[in-house]
Amino acid sequence: MPYFFCIFASSNPIKMKQLCINYKKCDSIEADICLPASKSIANRALVVASLGDFVELLDNLSDCDDTHAVINALSSKTTTPNIGAAGTAMRFLTAYYAQKAGEWQLSGSERMHQRPIGILVEALRLLGADITYMGKEGFPPLCINGKRLQGGEISLSGGVSSQYISALLMIAPLMQNGLVLHLTDKVVSIPYIRMTLSMMNYFGVKSTFDGRTIQIAPQLYQPARFVVENDWSAASYWYAVVALHPNATIRLSYLLKDSWQGDAKVASLFEPLGVKTTFNEKGIEIRRVSGPQLSYYDCDLSDQPDLAQTLVVVCLLLGVPFKFSGLSNLKIKETDRIAALVTECRKMGFVLQEEAEGVLVWKGEKVSAVQPICIDTYEDHRMAMAFAPAALVLGRICINNPMVVTKSYPQFWEEFSKIITFVE
Repeated sequence: MPYFFCIFASSNPIKMKQLCINYKKCDSIEADICLPASKSIANRALVVASLGDFVELLDNLSDCDDTHAVINALSSKTTTPNIGAAGTAMRFLTAYYAQKAGEWQLSGSERMHQRPIGILVEALRLLGADITYMGKEGFPPLCINGKRLQGGEISLSGGVSSQYISALLMIAPLMQNGLVLHLTDKVVSIPYIRMTLSMMNYFGVKSTFDGRTIQIAPQLYQPARFVVENDWSAASYWYAVVALHPNATIRLSYLLKDSWQGDAKVASLFEPLGVKTTFNEKGIEIRRVSGPQLSYYDCDLSDQPDLAQTLVVVCLLLGVPFKFSGLSNLKIKETDRIAALVTECRKMGFVLQEEAEGVLVWKGEKVSAVQPICIDTYEDHRMAMAFAPAALVLGRICINNPMVVTKSYPQFWEEFSKIITFVE
């Protein structure tokens, strides 16, 4: 028998300002859940296929705001694309338009114009790009005079967003001299870099990567049919549901064991929290097999920063103190995710500390929870989805601006409705 939630909200989900979830305990959870296609893979595939002129060969593209932003920009004849709040689109399209003949004005939402892009712009300029800022130095919107780039050899900190690096890599084969990219400092989010290189290789572009230096010679992308796999990041919220219920089994479709996605590590990260993953022909089955198997969770999430919010909420509600490091990049996401987590978790009664740059710690300290608990989402889809399963333990929680989930998982609440009851 499925568990029961009561949701009190507007009958029009698009205009919904708050979603309040009341949980009534039940013996078991069992459900088949549909996941969105990976937006990380879809967005890379769209840029690569556009560079090679074979977009029609892509299947199972992600149905989310970020991917729609890339599709709309690439398919439109406008020279003034506005990508809204889609950070991936801003980084990838900055590089894409830098090599595409024409004059372009690339803009986004108010928050997007507060997210730095100077490192990527400077790297592109060193490779021959003509880009100027239309507003504040180092931030969008951008004016881009596109042309074939000279390319060459440059150095870039490996501690910057992997999206900057991927943006450069995807256009590298079209540069006159190709690209030799030296990564300095600690390299973070390596799985996303390898994802980009793997996709480029799938479409015929060869490269070398020794962990520090990436070399890509001038060459052409080769057309091939490609099916985007489902999103492991989206799967993490269902791992949270299973971890927080004593008797839960959920089946998730089209997740690959040998995935290019770094967030596929969610399976091993949730294992010590009592969740077992079994692969089958259709995808995976996850089920709760025990309570937490550790008394303190110390983990470097440099390669999986998008899982931080989910793991933080789950560990707090399971009573597992933690130290999650490698989170510096969370400050330049849709919001400052570290500050957001500290603020919203305190509403639930938990005191978190940023012990050092990018290191988030909970030592077990608690305060009285605020009632009612209303979680602000800061225009960040992952805040909404990471905190929603908290109702399983807290009994009641409200999510402000719940439809922010459309950024990556538009059907999230619809999928929740398979195991909840919505009540006006």
